[in-house]
Amino acid sequence: MRKVIISADSTCDIGPELQREHNVQLLNWRIALDGREYTDNVDIFPDDLYRAWRSKGILPKSTGATCEEYLNHFRPLVEAGYDVVHLGLGSGISCSFQNAAEAARELGHVTAIDSQNLSTGFGLLVLEAAELAEQGLSAEEIRQRIELLRPHSHASFLLDTLEFMKAGGRCSALTAFGASLLQLKPCIEVDNEDGSRMHVGKKYRGKMERCLIEYVHNKLEGRTDLDLRRVFITHSGSPESDIQAVRREVARIANFREIYITRANCTISTHCGPRTLGVLFMTK
Repeated sequence: MRKVIISADSTCDIGPELQREHNVQLLNWRIALDGREYTDNVDIFPDDLYRAWRSKGILPKSTGATCEEYLNHFRPLVEAGYDVVHLGLGSGISCSFQNAAEAARELGHVTAIDSQNLSTGFGLLVLEAAELAEQGLSAEEIRQRIELLRPHSHASFLLDTLEFMKAGGRCSALTAFGASLLQLKPCIEVDNEDGSRMHVGKKYRGKMERCLIEYVHNKLEGRTDLDLRRVFITHSGSPESDIQAVRREVARIANFREIYITRANCTISTHCGPRTLGVLFMTK
């Protein structure tokens, strides 16, 4: 039986340490900004995007990955004798998964899985798949397990501002102005049982520091179904005080074995703007 290796879009946000630990093969997406193309988290980073917006009023475009790029990513792994299990950004968020699936069919020995999630919402599934591969499960067995786990991965983010959503055409100027005036901090949630669609959940009001603590309470307090092996705190460029306050509150509420802190990639960051933060976890 061929050995299984795990692949994922770079938008899974698991960070370089976990990537190396589990030998996850990441395909870094391209970012177009100001007439040039860059590679996400290689030669462009979220703070570069924010500077471009503040100084020039321009936003980048994430082009996702083409079928050819997936073929070029998968082919060396298949030729090295691996069965590849690839987890992609949710198909309800990007068309890239269809390109990955097409490349998988054309090449063979590649199993493409729609994560139906984003950021570490599917990073959690990537780690699950990596652990299953390390246990010696086949590509098909991993696919079956991950598809059963998909509804149990919970992703949400608290936004400090709607400025970038407005600039990207994802909310109206009136909505953004009203949110700013009323100090509203919307929570964006992923419906991973409905094709990875996103919706606005609870709207918090007040300073970000206080809203974050309330958000953590609402997501974790009183739950008896938490998978306590790991949780992610993923942010788009938050002050250390926000991150550590959330970490302390998460640790106080639930006895997670591992609390990972990661920075969101350019694709996610350009839509939500700086100081966005999410607590992402699995349930049993």
